[in-house]
Amino acid sequence: MEWWQYALVGFAGLWAGVINSIAGSGTLVTFPVLLSVGFAPVSATMTNAVGLSVGGLSGVYGYRRELRGQGRRIATLLPLSLVGAVGGALLLLTLPADAFETIVPVLVVLSLVLVVLQPRLQRRLRARAAAREASGDGASPRTPVAAALAVLLVGVYGGYFTAAQGIMLVGALGLLLTESLQRLNALKNVLSTAVNLVAAVVYAVVGGDRVVWHVALIITLSSLVGGYVGSRYGRRLPAAPLRAIIVVVGLVAVALLVIP
Repeated sequence: MEWWQYALVGFAGLWAGVINSIAGSGTLVTFPVLLSVGFAPVSATMTNAVGLSVGGLSGVYGYRRELRGQGRRIATLLPLSLVGAVGGALLLLTLPADAFETIVPVLVVLSLVLVVLQPRLQRRLRARAAAREASGDGASPRTPVAAALAVLLVGVYGGYFTAAQGIMLVGALGLLLTESLQRLNALKNVLSTAVNLVAAVVYAVVGGDRVVWHVALIITLSSLVGGYVGSRYGRRLPAAPLRAIIVVVGLVAVALLVIP
């Protein structure tokens, strides 16, 4: 790699950290950049996952107040996320590379659809929360079986390809759990961060030869800086331009995967 390619990866990691702290889907920035500098798709996914895996910890810490009272729910759902993550990571390691190249464009497009629909999902969640508050109906401590199944399936998806799993979790859990959007977001941070960390460990242990470690380190350091910048200043930026950038970058990723 040339110096400018390292600089491009570092900037992508920085921007991914900003986006992850605001809306999620930072993978849709770093993944296509890795493809553009010559990474094979599987190596790009594994290197990217390892590089971005620790960034979610700051989000978990930042939402610690909203996690209060959710200990039992986390104890129920977290093991399912972990099992799903291991399963998804092993699928990535065992399926042929051409299968990955066939599946991932579909997953990227699905992720982009979820990014576009995120404002509508959030409006619906806020409306439901407001209606529950107006009716005096408090949050339910129960975790429906459907919610547990959704968390397991999103864990498999996240272990295989991490982009937009947080949006999937908020959308699914918002339909199935009686909680406010902020508390759902806090729960999402815990589950998605766990999936990312487990997937990164599996990649490192089982497929470490396909992780480009010095590039993963660049993504780690730059995304940590980006996460700090995003949490402090990024919320002042309009959401629409950020979402548009994610979509454009994601479409570039699809083009890089589909066009020979």
